[in-house]
Amino acid sequence: RKTNDLTAEDTFHSALTLAAEEGSPSSSTSKEAGLGLGPYIHFVYALSKDFALSGLRVGVAYSENKAIRLPMQKLNDLCQISSQTQQTVQEMLSAESTVSGDDGLWCTDEFLPQNNDRIQDRSDRLKQCLDGCKIPYLSGDSGLFLWMELAEFLPPRPVGDDDGEETEACKDTRERILYLELLQEFGLLFTPGRSMRNELPGYFRCVFTAASDLEFNLGLERIKGFVKAKRT
Repeated sequence: RKTNDLTAEDTFHSALTLAAEEGSPSSSTSKEAGLGLGPYIHFVYALSKDFALSGLRVGVAYSENKAIRLPMQKLNDLCQISSQTQQTVQEMLSAESTVSGDDGLWCTDEFLPQNNDRIQDRSDRLKQCLDGCKIPYLSGDSGLFLWMELAEFLPPRPVGDDDGEETEACKDTRERILYLELLQEFGLLFTPGRSMRNELPGYFRCVFTAASDLEFNLGLERIKGFVKAKRT
């Protein structure tokens, strides 16, 4: 905090919480006037993940710091959402629920609960697959992906670089080889951890929502096939 400012710049999944603990940041928000975050915390939120509306490019930039808000209000790039898009989003967010009566909203009472149930099902099935394959993973409480450790399947360090601490270039190369093997030989596309600034090679991010049910089922079978082939 060299400048005392803290910006939430990572992917925000506020409505995609699957199992947040009581009192965690994702399970509660401030009820004070505004959000009561003070002048040094700012965040940017978009409808891309929670409402699957990445194509509309609609979101919110929030700050209680007047020195931050003033230039943002004059930044033209944040004011280029068309009137048609704004109207579509407004109608969607204000539409009444067909099951909750006059006081309910479709987006919060119908869409989000059903969407979360589907995401939870995908997450549970992927974890079951990884547990069955004895692949370690980080079990998150929200979001559209999880991190899994495939370091077991990395190629060995090359001769001449197998003594002492592994170089960054060697880590990148070994993970790149595994990434291409997964993609080209087994039809599995995962985000390599080194591209996300992970210090250790062999961690891959699996997005379990970016596929149809048929494609997701096929992906699980390909993961099992990959593990079986590598351990045989």
